[in-house]
Amino acid sequence: MAVMTMRDALNQALKEELARDPSVFLMGEEVAEYQGAYKVTRGLLDEFGPKRVIDTPITELGFAGLGVGAAMAGLRPIVEFMTFNFSILATDQIINSAAKMLYMSGGQFKIPIVFRGPGGSAYQVSSQHSQALESWYAYFPGLKVVMPSTPADAKGLLKSAIRDDDPVIFIEQERMYGMKGEVPEDEDFIIPLGVAEVKREGRDATIIARSLMVPTALKAAEELEKDGVSCEVIDPRTIRPLDINAIVESVKKTNRVVIAEESHPFCGVAAEISAEINERAFDYLDAPVKRVSGADVPMPYAKNLERLAIPDVEQIVAAVREVSYL
Repeated sequence: MAVMTMRDALNQALKEELARDPSVFLMGEEVAEYQGAYKVTRGLLDEFGPKRVIDTPITELGFAGLGVGAAMAGLRPIVEFMTFNFSILATDQIINSAAKMLYMSGGQFKIPIVFRGPGGSAYQVSSQHSQALESWYAYFPGLKVVMPSTPADAKGLLKSAIRDDDPVIFIEQERMYGMKGEVPEDEDFIIPLGVAEVKREGRDATIIARSLMVPTALKAAEELEKDGVSCEVIDPRTIRPLDINAIVESVKKTNRVVIAEESHPFCGVAAEISAEINERAFDYLDAPVKRVSGADVPMPYAKNLERLAIPDVEQIVAAVREVSYL
């Protein structure tokens, strides 16, 4: 095991997959000469050359379409968006082409493409650059949606996404690039898509969290443990397909659920998980499912207001206390 940042774990995954499979290539804005806006693609141009690591113009719709066409022709493109906020410009190709081509072609065209880049809240980049779009993409059949919360998950899940024959939306939380953790250096290390992980065992309440909210939920669980409340923390890791069975099994054990997310609450992923828990495990609940979501407003620019818009440890602790009737 090596200790590395999430940025370096992603870089290692890209490097290993580019070396393993000559049909894999990477393209996006500033991924080559500048080595990535967040330096995730550092060193790849020098090692693999300009035909495998390609700088594109500022035309998200255009290069997303090129990626879909390349995937239809048998290549495995990795399309980096400098931020997932910019992917909004490419949604016609992502939603109407990548997600639907296998179905509309009667299985003739697989679309092995990964759309990846930073998403969610950043630091004071205001409303147009601090959006969580995972529920939007998860809505459409044909797309897989992945959100890692640790460097090891980032590497293993990205390698699986690149090898997958379906289009994958791979969202890396912008604030987490510098977070460190142990990462297997095995080139065959992969984490299957659609498999949740119990990040912390517990008996009194289940906290379901993803991406940035996982370390926040783990801190909340530590605080609650001091008061004798044992929390289980589950990270779905893949939003679609969702490992609902792992979530239900935890609910059956703890009988109480808090779902933490930094995205907006209305039509969010937590709303879907809550509905599925109620459909599958209602009789096991001793309290209503409680959601802790980001503020239902555009992200403020001011640092103090931005802090208030993102769920924190105190909010999760309060939610667990509420469902535990403490």
